[in-house]
Amino acid sequence: MHRLFIALRPPAEMREALFDVQDGVEGARWQDDEQLHLTLRYIGEVERPMAEDIAVVLQGVRTPAFDLALSSVGQFDAGRRGRALWAGVTPHDAVAALHRKIDHALVRLGLPPEGRAFLPHITLARLNKSSGPTEPFLAAHASLASPPMRFDHFILYESHVGHAGAWYESVVRYPFDPPPTSGRRIVPSRDRNDLSFRS
Repeated sequence: MHRLFIALRPPAEMREALFDVQDGVEGARWQDDEQLHLTLRYIGEVERPMAEDIAVVLQGVRTPAFDLALSSVGQFDAGRRGRALWAGVTPHDAVAALHRKIDHALVRLGLPPEGRAFLPHITLARLNKSSGPTEPFLAAHASLASPPMRFDHFILYESHVGHAGAWYESVVRYPFDPPPTSGRRIVPSRDRNDLSFRS
């Protein structure tokens, strides 16, 4: 089985801005550099044939590059997303449109629709029952903001769980619209028999 999700990888400058606020909550499990992402669609566990089909069907998702900026922080309480601290982004239109395109592509493939409201965010930390109060953190960073930064690709990730926690493997990178004279290039370029899903 392969546990998959689709996400945007924040640019290095945006990740650095997020590192600057990752402090001030006792017992929080702060996300490291490789874990920072903006989830476009959680898929969950699928068999390898379906994983390969997903990797292929995502090639048909087209969108122009767009800019996003950091905008405030928030908290999820217990629920499907689990308890977490997150940073928001703005504007929502372009990333929400990309989310819908991806969701429609996966539904056509036979997967169920996501079934929950899409809130674009980047998880900063996971929380548990022993974590300290979060109100001071939320108040201190309520005005978190950054300049707009360019996003020009999305990634199909596979999630693995090890002794040190979850880690994410980039399976396929899907660039946004290329120049008109060139074909769309999938990076890395693989056919169905050469996708890097682990056995």
